[in-house]
Amino acid sequence: MTDGTLENLDRLLQSGGVRLGPIQRDRLGWLVEQYGAPMLDGFSEGRRNGVIILKEPLSGAAAELLYRSLTPGCAVVIPRSENPGFDFLKSKLTEFGTVGPCGADGPHEMWWGGIGWSKFLTAADTSTVRPRIVSCYPRGGDATAAFALRHSLERFDLTCHIEPIDTQLGDRILCFEKAEFMMRMWNKYREPLLFVEVGAVLREAPLLPSFLGCDVALHKWNRWEMSARTLYLGRTEAAEMLLRAWQQLAASYPAIWEGYLLDQAWSLTSSQLPLDTVWLPRSYHSLKGDLGAMRATILHDQQTTTLELGPDPGFAGIARTARRAGRTGPRDAFIVMTSKAETGDGIAVILRDVSTSDAGAVAATVEAVTGAYAADCGGYGRLELSLCAWQDDVGVAREAAALARYRILEIAPGQRIANDFFAAHAADQAVMTARHLFP
Repeated sequence: MTDGTLENLDRLLQSGGVRLGPIQRDRLGWLVEQYGAPMLDGFSEGRRNGVIILKEPLSGAAAELLYRSLTPGCAVVIPRSENPGFDFLKSKLTEFGTVGPCGADGPHEMWWGGIGWSKFLTAADTSTVRPRIVSCYPRGGDATAAFALRHSLERFDLTCHIEPIDTQLGDRILCFEKAEFMMRMWNKYREPLLFVEVGAVLREAPLLPSFLGCDVALHKWNRWEMSARTLYLGRTEAAEMLLRAWQQLAASYPAIWEGYLLDQAWSLTSSQLPLDTVWLPRSYHSLKGDLGAMRATILHDQQTTTLELGPDPGFAGIARTARRAGRTGPRDAFIVMTSKAETGDGIAVILRDVSTSDAGAVAATVEAVTGAYAADCGGYGRLELSLCAWQDDVGVAREAAALARYRILEIAPGQRIANDFFAAHAADQAVMTARHLFP
């Protein structure tokens, strides 16, 4: 991208009041290189290529018109995609990826998508970065599936590491055992890693994640449950943080199914740094019986079934809507910020009525809260900001904050947030404490 193109992009973002962190800005710039010139909050029937940046949610009719106007040469970027108002439009598009928020400099999630993967799947063959394929299977078990995976790699000239590991349950690998294996591979090798479950075979070279240059890439089963059967990790600090979070969660909760733990590791990491996630197409997670199995890149030795879904129906209900839209939900902090304050006290800010408020007001309030914390943390070592669409969400967020023993503040979109917002709250709390101790 030329300096002139970069300057034009920056001017466009500035004119629309769009704030992006450096990683988000890099991803948007890459999309402009791939698709062509960007435009803000606009689209036309005759537009054949380019990047459409949407600041405000569209009505149902407008979303339908936008969808019908798109071609494979167009990309859609939503720089404030944490707002549930964008969920309907996202449901009509092919989801490519999400970039998490970046503190006060870029305090929003950025979503990007289009109408199909064809453009990237074709271009991925030009990728010069090639991942190392890694996999494991229970020691003493049947190695036939491991041999079939290794054999399928030979014609693609891909390096691999497939080994037997000790397991507690004999013929079954638990999540913490898989995560520990991945951690060893991360420390042993320097190239990006692509974990593929033993029992799968490769039909095409799996170069899409490395071509896209993301931190992590995975497939969401039924568009909401994260699967660890195909998991890509780029050689980045953010990818390592997600892997370590997954390993720690799996070690702490060995009985919980791996999809849930991977989901929680993703949510935790994405809230703390701009994790660049690619949501892999089904061709990277095809199962036997899929209509598109013959065109699969990675074909798993499993029948198409809903049995892959996790056994916790409560988790499904809470997370499904948010994950289908590529965002964190009300039970998880949308953004986490830390300060250099010596105290370990944390504060949870709950932004309510997100679905029924103006999207611009919601975005401005998010920016005001994160900016105020960056300017003066008020002595709080950690801020967790949660976005709640409905009153039930507020209750869930309050319960989570109370369990963490955080101070809780509930605010509304458009509420004035001064730079001393947190300092003033800390002072009020000190006065209340003094009155309680010395009535």
